Amino acid sequence: MSTAPTIKDVAKLAKVHAATASRALNPRTRDMVNARTANRVMEAAKSLGYAPNSAARSLRTRVSSVAGVIIPDLRNPMFPPIVRGVEDGLRDAGYMALLGNTDGDLARERELLATMRGRQTDGFILATSRRDDPPGEAGGTLGAPTVLVNRRTDAGDLPSVTADSAAGIHAVIRLLAGKGHRRIAHLAGPRGLSTGWERYRGYLDAMAAHGLEVDPDRVRFCESFTEESGYRAACQLLDARPEVTALVAANDLVALGCYAALAERGLRCPADVSVIGFNDMPFVDRQRPPLTTVRIPHYDLGFEAARLLLERIANPTAPAKRVVLPVTLVERESVAPPRR
Repeated sequence: MSTAPTIKDVAKLAKVHAATASRALNPRTRDMVNARTANRVMEAAKSLGYAPNSAARSLRTRVSSVAGVIIPDLRNPMFPPIVRGVEDGLRDAGYMALLGNTDGDLARERELLATMRGRQTDGFILATSRRDDPPGEAGGTLGAPTVLVNRRTDAGDLPSVTADSAAGIHAVIRLLAGKGHRRIAHLAGPRGLSTGWERYRGYLDAMAAHGLEVDPDRVRFCESFTEESGYRAACQLLDARPEVTALVAANDLVALGCYAALAERGLRCPADVSVIGFNDMPFVDRQRPPLTTVRIPHYDLGFEAARLLLERIANPTAPAKRVVLPVTLVERESVAPPRR
């Protein structure tokens, strides 16, 4: 039975010392080796089918080259492209992502984090943080290099990558006001999450900017960013304020819940009530009617979060960067002028 190739085999084929081969194959030390030599070593490793023993290297260096990635809901279609961006951003640096899903359960989140810390995970990318997480302890990471993606805390002490929620909601209200809507309601996300809170604040600011009244009864906070929660909140709102002509949902799943609530009441979208979502998750263009929404750069959120985490691992004391990526309003068939 043939044995797995070793670093000495790679070095022999590349005609270099074993230490040189080891440095060339480690993304952290590759720049210490002449580029031509490093390429020769990598070609030799590829031809031999050599794979470094990451467990052994972790014991030697106390570096695992693994980043923990925690998301709140794997069923939400917006998260897979974010995770893909994270994986691609980490790969070039020789890192891999270890994925965990919490289903919105705080106890499960802390259990996942503790398990990953026990495996010497080098850092974390969290899509689960809450606005009131204690400074430096988002998700209970206890000082490990951490980056927040699609979320941030009020303290702002951790690096974060988010989409521009305020700009997105302003574009939504501008569109609706331009079509003649005055009675615009908002199905807001959870208050404890930055995405929910910032979109709610954006709604208030945008309504004021267009001289539109904000009736507190035309706002409902959803328990979660789910279709079921959106349906319940939309039912409550439509029963209390049947005169509304447009529903601005905190995300696309909430918007789909609005669709169900309208259909149950015999109301048509957009003839009776216009609906707008947020995120432009996959397949909302195939709904009936296709959903108008705010497109966020899912993949770029993940890729940028990976880049910030690698920076944080290299320099844990650097000031926390806050990256806000631009968004785009995508108008489809779920919006129309209100009936006179």
